[in-house]
Amino acid sequence: MEEGFTPEEGLITPEQTLEDKANRVVSITEAARINNVTRQAIYVAIKQKKLKARKDSTRWTIHLDDLEDYRRQKYSRNKSVFGGELLFDNSKGYFSVNQVAKMLGVPAQKIYYATRIGALTAIRKGAAWVIHIDDVKGYQEKFLQTQAVDSEENVM
Repeated sequence: MEEGFTPEEGLITPEQTLEDKANRVVSITEAARINNVTRQAIYVAIKQKKLKARKDSTRWTIHLDDLEDYRRQKYSRNKSVFGGELLFDNSKGYFSVNQVAKMLGVPAQKIYYATRIGALTAIRKGAAWVIHIDDVKGYQEKFLQTQAVDSEENVM
């Protein structure tokens, strides 16, 4: 053991942990990793004043509380509103193309194609396609079931 060192010196006091929490900041790279986005997305959020950050000479720092606020208020397609109503209100039976694709276990491109050829009815609201659950069920019964039967016949 080193001379003049006592084990108590290495311990962190509760006051120090509170102080560390109050001063906890991260870099752009760390913020991107925490939010599972690119560094560019963090830069854009800062530029649009959606994320508070401080530039210390050449380095951006972001306080963890500010990062948490940004994460809570971040854009989510599920919260999209068109004409004052939720765009994809699942409780009323309205879903996005990606949600329908996930439900049916097919690629999203197949759903877009089905809407384009008229096999699946979808409504355009702004830039988004909205599909009602009744239309999904009709499409599933008409087209996906017949494909399953056709593929079974080809196997035999």
